[in-house]
Amino acid sequence: MNALTGVRWEARSDGGSLWLLDQTLLPETVREIDASCLDVLLEAITTLRVRGAPAIGIAAAYGLASHCLQASHTLDSGASGDDLFPALSHALHVLRESRPTAVNMFHCLDRMRDCFDSHSHALTARELAARLIMEARRIHSEDANLCQGIARHGADILPQHGGILTICNTGALATGGVGTALGCIAEQHRRGAAIEVLACETRPLLQGARLTALECQRAGIPVRLISDGMAGYCMAQGMVQAVIVGADRICANGDTANKIGTYQLAVLAHYHRIPFIVAAPSTTFDLACSSGDRIAIEQRHPDEVRAPRGHAFAPADVPVLNPAFDITPATLIQAIICERGMIAPVTAPSIAQLIDHSPSLSPL
Repeated sequence: MNALTGVRWEARSDGGSLWLLDQTLLPETVREIDASCLDVLLEAITTLRVRGAPAIGIAAAYGLASHCLQASHTLDSGASGDDLFPALSHALHVLRESRPTAVNMFHCLDRMRDCFDSHSHALTARELAARLIMEARRIHSEDANLCQGIARHGADILPQHGGILTICNTGALATGGVGTALGCIAEQHRRGAAIEVLACETRPLLQGARLTALECQRAGIPVRLISDGMAGYCMAQGMVQAVIVGADRICANGDTANKIGTYQLAVLAHYHRIPFIVAAPSTTFDLACSSGDRIAIEQRHPDEVRAPRGHAFAPADVPVLNPAFDITPATLIQAIICERGMIAPVTAPSIAQLIDHSPSLSPL
């Protein structure tokens, strides 16, 4: 089967439209939503209709461009690109406020702002909107190339046989390409490795159960779904030969923010002497953030735990703690894989050497 695509741009003579696969409906229903309107996109981001750090960044870039395109049609045909600044400023503000932890979106929005600043004086508003769409499409294409690089480097170090445990969803649904951690697994499977994915269900929103299991099945990758609490059991039974996860933000020292539950997997892997690997593009690194204790952790609505997908499993008034992410310290990470290669050991100098001084493998 063809891979599911989380984000796509439909080009038209009037500029185009942004379409998102509504991931809250998977696996039962495959349905896209038109997110060309900024308010629709914001709702899709906050409710996780679109999710995954790279995919959110791509969607935000398209959303900003689409908002500026719509604003350009309200201006005279000869209006200056500078006249789009109010639309740009509003889109930047509300998108930056939508989800605080994943850094990819901030990098993408910074790049869109740079594109605006570089061309606003020389182009008309409509020409500038078209240029912003081009930049968003470049961001999308570049992420696809980054994913290919990650997959190749990651597959080189994954085991040839046995179980590979992962959490959340890090495949095509979460990125602009084949994925990060799941992309590495898929590449290893393509090379003929006799592996099985152990997919943590990933409570409370079940991205592992609903999305990763679905992507693996569609790709023909052997997969076994486990509840989050079974990870230690599986490791103790010798069923896990490696753990590989994605990331939403990686600090200068290697501390990594990822889906809640990642930290406990790293602790368990350390105890059982199982390699714990992070796979993420260079756009996920935040070298301005020195360590994990400086990352803002998104706190989500209590009903995601009390009544997931609308089904009540707890008293309606019971207090709930619902952080979306946790921090895995660099000391528990054996390697970080990005499109530029492998970082091991995971230290501030090794990260700076690869991320600060290495050009992207996929410049466009």
